[in-house]
Amino acid sequence: MPDQRQHRGAHPQDQSLFDTVSEPGLRQATCDFSWLLTRGYAPVSALKLVGDRYALNARQRTAVGRCACGEVEAGRRQAHQVKTQDLAEQELWIDGYNVLMSLEAALSGGVILQARDGCYRDMASMHGSYRKVAETIPAIQILGELMAEWNVATCRWLLDQPVSNSGRLKTMLREISEAHGWNWEIDLVPDPDPVLSQTDQIVASADSQILNEAERWFNLARCAIETRVPAAWIVDLSGE
Repeated sequence: MPDQRQHRGAHPQDQSLFDTVSEPGLRQATCDFSWLLTRGYAPVSALKLVGDRYALNARQRTAVGRCACGEVEAGRRQAHQVKTQDLAEQELWIDGYNVLMSLEAALSGGVILQARDGCYRDMASMHGSYRKVAETIPAIQILGELMAEWNVATCRWLLDQPVSNSGRLKTMLREISEAHGWNWEIDLVPDPDPVLSQTDQIVASADSQILNEAERWFNLARCAIETRVPAAWIVDLSGE
């Protein structure tokens, strides 16, 4: 059956899975999982241990897994993060789907997770195909306006070439940037992760593996959501 979704919004069960009653337990589970990761436990078995202890369902376990990190990783990410004022006259390389889908989810009322490393991450999943939703163009415009406000010199968007509809998204990004006079370059690459991990340019992503290796990174999705989506549904799993 073709994907007919028009929004990147909440799952039907999210109101009960991530309500104020469930949030403290999810936060403690994230803390416990991070403790285990810090001590070298294998992520898969550690997440199962924590998930079983707190009787989490699959979606809640996914949330905990996306928000937890060991102390070394958290410290490394914090040390390499740049601030908004550091972007002026700089080049910014953007993990396209990672940033865009989080902002789409926030605009459509989906769950946004505040992780222990300070990033905002969404609960959306993409299985080889990207579908434009009602929030796609507004999200792109928000990002463009903010980067112009921050005086970013140029933006290089990296999109996963194997993902279906990446070519259409590239065209959309190019047309919007040209209409506004934004200096954007949009590239389709087989896998953005190693490119973003190895560049010496500032990277915009919330992907954990990229943040563990990137020399400089900027918390673009969180800044955009805090600035332009003040009513976003934030589930804070960042602390005890």
